Amino acid sequence: MALRGQIALVTGASRGIGQGIALQLGEAGATVYVTGRKPGQSDGNIQNGLPSLEQTAKEITDRGGKGIAVYVDHSNMEEVKSFFSRIDEENNGQLDIVVNNAYAAVNAIFSETTRKSKFYEAEPEFWDLVNNVGLRNHYFCSVYASRLMVKNGKGLIVNVSSAGGLTYLFNVAYGVGKQALDRMSTDMAVELKSDGVTAVSLWPGAVRTQLIQGALRDEKYAASGVGQMFAEGETIEYAGKAVVALASDKRVIDKTGRILGTADLGDEYDFVDIDGRRPPNFRSICFSVRRAGWTKTSEYIPSWLKCPGWIITALCSKL
Repeated sequence: MALRGQIALVTGASRGIGQGIALQLGEAGATVYVTGRKPGQSDGNIQNGLPSLEQTAKEITDRGGKGIAVYVDHSNMEEVKSFFSRIDEENNGQLDIVVNNAYAAVNAIFSETTRKSKFYEAEPEFWDLVNNVGLRNHYFCSVYASRLMVKNGKGLIVNVSSAGGLTYLFNVAYGVGKQALDRMSTDMAVELKSDGVTAVSLWPGAVRTQLIQGALRDEKYAASGVGQMFAEGETIEYAGKAVVALASDKRVIDKTGRILGTADLGDEYDFVDIDGRRPPNFRSICFSVRRAGWTKTSEYIPSWLKCPGWIITALCSKL
């Protein structure tokens, strides 16, 4: 119960990575506000007789925290502003952890990737679908959260991003949004550090979300290179363990402005996934060699040997 007494918010926590992060924060004892859209909009899944967002809140409470489900349309900034006012009022201005995870374009990106369409073959409004909730909303949430955190002289803002911010992944709009999100974390850190507030980007690896697990039932997809990568990947709660580790670290401010991989944090803080495994690290040379098909060679490379981040950045940079 390392986070007992702390107030946390995870946006987009009905399922997937957001749900996993919220559950781990609850298991660590935090009071966790979880947001999602109303049933009938996109969150119509029913679990154990409850809509999935409410089920997430219930499980948070069952694990020892306190889950509070709030339906928020993160494309509506008036709703977002009103929601933060509610957090302020209900907790006397306390807000310790914010995880910006809400994303409205998962199904659309999956569909476009399956069709292998190019950016000019989709309507330009696809940009808004990807980056309104997935970027603009994160900025609004960070503004309102920072106003509370700065008053208290502490806080942690985690922006859930991906390697799509470094190299091409899925499509143009996705990559631009993720790189902007990483830059937003870095620049917010410059202005927040003196007030004791930490801002970071978090890069999960390949995550076996509910959507991916459904796709893996397709034998053709499961046998593909991408399918095999996801089959070996993280559960939705591994990123949650990473956030709990950061929130429990009294020196987390030293990491402000950085892009942090979940697998790297697992190595640093020595935690494993909920299935007992250590998921692959995309910086691991052993993993890269195995993915390239040199399975025998990879057996002779220590798993702890990683490619430095600056080399990966240099290889991907076009400057």
